[in-house]
Amino acid sequence: MTEPGGPAARSARAAYGFLTVTAWLWAGNAVASKWAVGEVSPQALTALRWAFACTALALVAGRRIAREWPALVPHWRRVLLMGGCGYTAFNGLYYAAGGHTSTVNLVLFQGSIPVLVILCNRIVRGTRVSLGQALGVVVTLAGVMVAATHGDWGVLSSFAFNVGDGLLLIACLFYAGYTVALASRPQVSGLTFFSAMALAAWATSLPLMGAEWAAGRLLWPTATGWAIILFAALGPSLAAQLCFMRGVEIIGPNRAGLFVNLVPIFGAILAVALVGEPFGPTEGAALALVLGGIFIAERWRG
Repeated sequence: MTEPGGPAARSARAAYGFLTVTAWLWAGNAVASKWAVGEVSPQALTALRWAFACTALALVAGRRIAREWPALVPHWRRVLLMGGCGYTAFNGLYYAAGGHTSTVNLVLFQGSIPVLVILCNRIVRGTRVSLGQALGVVVTLAGVMVAATHGDWGVLSSFAFNVGDGLLLIACLFYAGYTVALASRPQVSGLTFFSAMALAAWATSLPLMGAEWAAGRLLWPTATGWAIILFAALGPSLAAQLCFMRGVEIIGPNRAGLFVNLVPIFGAILAVALVGEPFGPTEGAALALVLGGIFIAERWRG
């Protein structure tokens, strides 16, 4: 029997710490997207974020990445597609949505990703969906609908959804597809694969920034904008991903994935504390439904 204070228990506690930090940083990304409005345009933020992340990775682990890089070359199209969808499209749409919807909605929609993954797995791979998972999908999507309509069900009849909410839903679908594709990623270390994804994200974000410039919407970062970019690059992009990978190494992907469910909770706390957004009965009901649906899907997934 493992002792409560033995090495395994200490390792597990370390993993919980890594994964909790990850959830806080990902929640902080929602706050950053709100603060970025008027400080840096969405696609400039996306491109510069990944440029900084790539630079940091090259400085910290350049030699290790170079050793494993040849194993990734045959898969460059797949890596480019995954980076473009999971990182560039998701973040570009996420930051664009920040100018149209609340921070609370940003994190509530993000909380629907685990359920969207279940649906995508069913469609793409034919993975069986249990009764508990199906119920979890329904409950979580109900929470997303409450968030999107802001409690006004009349919106459904007129299709008058907030533009930002629509962008969020598309962003979450992109990330769900990327997550499903991770199951068959090239067999290299997590650090090297993440570096390739970061490079792909930077490369695919450049045309979007170019289109933003051509449309006259490019806003070069202010001093505050540069601070937001640095946080997004070193926090949600780099530190969070590395902490998540370390947590997965210690306790495994299934247990580690549950910590993503903390993002809506932490995001709601940060939205109230740092952005000063209201958190009333509608937001509370949406949060309860999203988290409840995820819990049902995880608890009765067999």
